Amino acid sequence: MNSIVATRKHMNANETVHHYFDRAADVLELEESTRRLLKMAKREITVEVPVEMDDGRIETLVGYRVQHNNARGPMKGGLRYHPEVDLDEVRALASLMTWKTAVVNIPYGGAKGGICVTPRDLSRKENERITRKFVDQIHDIIGPDKDIPAPDMGTNAETMAWIRNQWEKYHGFNPACITGKPVEDYGAKGREEATGRGVGILAFKMLKRLGRRPKDTRVVIQGFGNVGSHAAKFMHESEFSIVGISDVSGGYYDPAGLDIPAALHYMIENRSLKGFAQAERITNEQLLELDCELLVPAALGSVITLDNVERIQAKYIVEGANGPVDADADERLFDRGIAVLPDILANAGGVTVSYFEWVQNRQYYSWDLNRVRQQLDSILSTAFEDVWQLANEHNVSLRTAAFMIAIQRVKRSTELGGF
Repeated sequence: MNSIVATRKHMNANETVHHYFDRAADVLELEESTRRLLKMAKREITVEVPVEMDDGRIETLVGYRVQHNNARGPMKGGLRYHPEVDLDEVRALASLMTWKTAVVNIPYGGAKGGICVTPRDLSRKENERITRKFVDQIHDIIGPDKDIPAPDMGTNAETMAWIRNQWEKYHGFNPACITGKPVEDYGAKGREEATGRGVGILAFKMLKRLGRRPKDTRVVIQGFGNVGSHAAKFMHESEFSIVGISDVSGGYYDPAGLDIPAALHYMIENRSLKGFAQAERITNEQLLELDCELLVPAALGSVITLDNVERIQAKYIVEGANGPVDADADERLFDRGIAVLPDILANAGGVTVSYFEWVQNRQYYSWDLNRVRQQLDSILSTAFEDVWQLANEHNVSLRTAAFMIAIQRVKRSTELGGF
């Protein structure tokens, strides 16, 4: 056991995804040549992004776009601006997008991109110039039939509007070239809430399968940004008892249940939970280890590791963030009987509604919010039932089952397309 832990302790993001892939591929008895084919990225691009800053300096940033697989359709994936963006991280996230779109069965492949930059250090004009320069470098490899970017960490709807405008200067009017746009700029109603709402929908489905009622389920949500806050709103309205929430300022705990509408209002007013007085103040580390039925890590990656996995008291985990559970901790949770709904399913609500936006843009026909929500529920529910059934059939974790379904779909499309 110790030697296994030692070899895995320093797995990087890409190695972790390959570990999950191989675990599912072993169950599927996939041959080595097929594994290599499905793992390898179709294309990796690193570009320089020279930009004039407000003070006249010329900064040269590094931008990435990794296009992993297009066997099932045009590639899809977010664009993140963050100081720790590197090629390894983008590779891992591009691969995850391939499996995420496949497990919810929408007609996309996977891609991801990013720029190594600190957004909070940029003025709005600097951010816009960087974005447009980046599009100048990659416009010919993205588009509605090739690769459709979307918002991610450090980017937002306004960023997507700049990208659309710059891309259309080269290729002409086509709002389907990007998703996550402002609603008034051919965006989709319900896109902003989609990832968090999807987390809530799937938590409800999983607990129903486990015979638990929402009102008897105490929930802890780590992260109160876009995903965590919308998940909290949906789950509060579904009568879950949310006893803990957190953001960068720390954790906030009330064993009797938090006033979620008050917390949401406070967050809107203050842009942080700092100073929220209607709960006991604890650390983010303590929050993860609270006594509860359901834990939703919806902020950072790698927050549950070998160092704290034995102190996790939750009976069920729904991954709102990408990669919040390390690979070796994931195996320990499975051994302990803690059900983990994996990120490639749990947070797929965002890409699903991005797909709806793309469909609406191509049809030049806008859906109302009710239709978006109904279609989201339908797609996520079908995907959940497929994963749940396969996990029980093979006595594997929900993560392994999700990867098995995704791998089989991508493999079949690859075979149908011919080598």
